[in-house]
Amino acid sequence: MNMQDLPASLTHAFARQRAAHNAGPAPEWAPRADRLHRLLRLLRGAEAALIQAIDADFGGRPAIETELAEIWPSLEAVKGALRHGRGWMKPRRAGVAKWFLPARAEVLPQPLGVVGIIVPWNYPLYLTIGPLVAALVAGNRAMVKLSELTPAFSALMQQLFARTFHDDEVCIVTGGPEVAAQFSSLPFDHLLFTGSTPVGRKVMATAAANLTPVTLELGGKSPAVITPGYPLAHAVQRILAAKLMNAGQTCIAPDYVLLPRALLQPFVDAARAEARRGHPAGLADANFCSIINQRHHQRLVADLAQAAARGTVIEPLFEGATRDDARHRMAPALLIDPPADCSVMQDEIFGPLLPLVPYDELDDAIAFVNARPHPLALYWFDRDGRRTEDALRRLPAGGVTVNDTLLHIAQDSLPFGGVGASGMGHYHGAWGFDTFSKLMPVFHQSRTNGMALFLPPYSAAMRRLLGLMKRY
Repeated sequence: MNMQDLPASLTHAFARQRAAHNAGPAPEWAPRADRLHRLLRLLRGAEAALIQAIDADFGGRPAIETELAEIWPSLEAVKGALRHGRGWMKPRRAGVAKWFLPARAEVLPQPLGVVGIIVPWNYPLYLTIGPLVAALVAGNRAMVKLSELTPAFSALMQQLFARTFHDDEVCIVTGGPEVAAQFSSLPFDHLLFTGSTPVGRKVMATAAANLTPVTLELGGKSPAVITPGYPLAHAVQRILAAKLMNAGQTCIAPDYVLLPRALLQPFVDAARAEARRGHPAGLADANFCSIINQRHHQRLVADLAQAAARGTVIEPLFEGATRDDARHRMAPALLIDPPADCSVMQDEIFGPLLPLVPYDELDDAIAFVNARPHPLALYWFDRDGRRTEDALRRLPAGGVTVNDTLLHIAQDSLPFGGVGASGMGHYHGAWGFDTFSKLMPVFHQSRTNGMALFLPPYSAAMRRLLGLMKRY
């Protein structure tokens, strides 16, 4: 798809941002900081409205979860960029090979230009603000495509950003899959997509027509591994906390648990007690999230029915009703060792269903994970430090939290991203600044240098010197 085939609204928005970047391609710290301060004021002033809009889109999303998992990390991302951004912008000294001394070298971070960001529905605020902060602190303009599954949130964001930013700074785009496909075909200087692996493949293929570099934050089957001897109660508590947040609609939620075979029933008992302690009203609990819409709810219902039809034992965790189809709510359930070809073991679940896969030897668990595409997240529960280090060498993953869940994503000092089928590239903190910058290498030749020795006609002295260089 070329620019002539795109809707005028998209091409005009892109053209305005491109022209603005060309007019000021390397903004100093002051305008970057100004944009970040405006974004901070937007978030603080609209917190209640954002929580309400996301709750409406989900048909029931606990306000505390939105505060904890979206508002707070968004604020932290902006504040971190304001604290450190000026330093990230500075030239970085680089070494020079001894043969070129006394020359010097440096790396100059430069804005890429116009950045595209495609946002999913599950954490619509944080997955907008996180990459947007990285784009802005790096000095770029940004166009942001929001999900059609969060219409109330998307409409509010359009209003908020229209009041806070010029459209040649940040432009909010809404619409369905067709608009998303058109959006990804724009000749961005960088495109960041967060979403499913199948859609990520399409985005990458579309972007390739423009040679647009991409960062893909995808999903996958993220395992939690409980090693022999680890305190079961703690592992269950932390795994359940991650799986029940947002009703499991989290890209780094544990997607299945590998545990010693003898711990199957104790895990079920502990998980049921933990789920009922945290959500005593069961499916009616106001602190438990709905599934985003009927289509995704029915997908999960079908997944559960398929596993049950294949002989999988289903262990509900809440007391009382297990489903509320009218409100697209589903109670959490454990699935005991489902067949490997069931959808819950093949596809990312994105819901409150949690398969338990028993193992007899820990090496079997490691082999099980490695036989599948690399996960976006790995949760390793172990008190043995040496065994943990060995496992981390043997288990490639996008990110790891040891003896807990989810927390690696909350560290701006760590890069966040996938590997293989779970994504490519990374962002957060300084890593996001570098992703949205061209790290331009610069070599400064000194007045006194020996380069004339290497010009033709090549002398005997030059050949002797080259021989010396090859030896050392």
